[in-house]
Amino acid sequence: MLSTHQRCAVVATAAATLTLLAAGLPTTATAEDPSLSRFYRQKVTWAACDGEGMPKDLQCGKVTVPLDYSRPDGGTLDLALARYRATGTSRGSVLLNFGGPGGAGIPQLALGGKDFMGLTNGYDVVTFDPRGVGRSSPVSCGEGVDDIAQATDDGADGTDSASVRSALEAVKRAAGECARHSGPVLPHIGTVDASRDMDVIRQALGDKKLNYLGFSYGTRLGAVYAAQFPQKRGRMVLDGVDTLTEPIAEQGLAGAEGQQTALDDFITWCAQNMACPFGQDARGAREQVVQLVRSLDDEPVPSDYGQEFSGQDLVGAISQALYSKEMWPSLEQALSLLVQDGDTHGLNQLGGGASLPDVAAPVRKTAAGDRASRGGRRHSGLVDDEEVPLDNLPAALMAINCADDPDRPSAREITRDMSRLRAAYEEASPVFGRYRLTQVLMCYGRPKGTEYIREDVRDVKGPKLLLVGTRGDPATPYRWTEETAERLGSAAVVLDNKGEGHTGYASSKCVHRKVDDYLLYGSLPDSGSSCGPEDTDG
Repeated sequence: MLSTHQRCAVVATAAATLTLLAAGLPTTATAEDPSLSRFYRQKVTWAACDGEGMPKDLQCGKVTVPLDYSRPDGGTLDLALARYRATGTSRGSVLLNFGGPGGAGIPQLALGGKDFMGLTNGYDVVTFDPRGVGRSSPVSCGEGVDDIAQATDDGADGTDSASVRSALEAVKRAAGECARHSGPVLPHIGTVDASRDMDVIRQALGDKKLNYLGFSYGTRLGAVYAAQFPQKRGRMVLDGVDTLTEPIAEQGLAGAEGQQTALDDFITWCAQNMACPFGQDARGAREQVVQLVRSLDDEPVPSDYGQEFSGQDLVGAISQALYSKEMWPSLEQALSLLVQDGDTHGLNQLGGGASLPDVAAPVRKTAAGDRASRGGRRHSGLVDDEEVPLDNLPAALMAINCADDPDRPSAREITRDMSRLRAAYEEASPVFGRYRLTQVLMCYGRPKGTEYIREDVRDVKGPKLLLVGTRGDPATPYRWTEETAERLGSAAVVLDNKGEGHTGYASSKCVHRKVDDYLLYGSLPDSGSSCGPEDTDG
């Protein structure tokens, strides 16, 4: 069995990478291409969403898009949509993407819809499962995702060139399993294709312009759309701004630094409480956390269902809890249980429910998917919720991030650089360095990704874009907001959220109000204006 850390390590690297595989696409896409006209003539048919626990007022629908935009007369696939209808007079739709990459939009809107009810004062609030994700032709690696997690962990921890090369070969074999299980959508899963899908969705919703709210990876998707479809962009907000330029290795390093800063902020807060398991000296508490991680890596403790709980399992749980300041009290309590009683249950829960027994991801294909995999003019319809593979999130995350990254260092280069990278990551964070280093190996053996985002997503034209950066963001450092704003040019307006956690819309009343004011009324804050930490919810 893989440990909690090994099963979830691939997911944990999601916050820091980027964008697509379709190299040869024009800088500005056009919806007027006659070969695409049948897709742009669609209208969405809405009905109550099926499924247990779905809100009664949430409606579901679908659109059909080309599998390959360079061959629109070839295969097609359906994308799942959901919406909350406007409560009053609607001025159209606002489309949401919750990030990932690999995160399905529909379950997130169903679960967290109350955060967006203010937007229904003027919009239908719409989301979607992007291609390869959720019900929209979901990709899978079968048991390969566990093999990748194990191999990247071994490679990051390897002390000699032979162990690194062995890990790379295992990653390459597992990438082949991903290709075998995922079918024809895999070569077309990147952000450039997803952006073109959003324009088809815009037209199918009956909107002349795309109004958009994207979080984390969703900011990358929004930036690509802004570059591809400048004449079709309406009001756009990017919250938790991702990088447009940094290679995966540099993204991981920035992620380690950001997580260490967030951990330091948590420890400072914890040390002010008598209940803090590390005492009231913040400097000493930081060193205790480092020692705790190392001791658990050397001697893991028993965990739920007989699995061992290692130092990297602890790092994974802390990583998840730092995404929201509201989770800090739960993290403090879970750490107290571990330190005082050796009880890992609370940390397993914070790590994303990874205390469940180890289950191999089911590999399922619809009949349409089987036909499409054999080529020809075939259609891949939506899958049922129970047909979505359990490994869809990490499988899609890897596929999209690798398709979006043009760098493919050779095995010789990776092996040569591993010691240097390990030292740099550990210097950036003695807690998160090793944990984040695993992503350096993740794309080995996969086709080279596009250079479109690095080269062409810049100096966008059209209406203003509101970029929200949070100072204490553990996943998308604030400097990425500044760098992306400079790259996007004069259209970018920056809102500085001086709070904690990943993204600001759900945690800051001030950010929430300013974002809604722009989307609903077109009222933009001055660029460089800020929201203080006192405006944070919770």
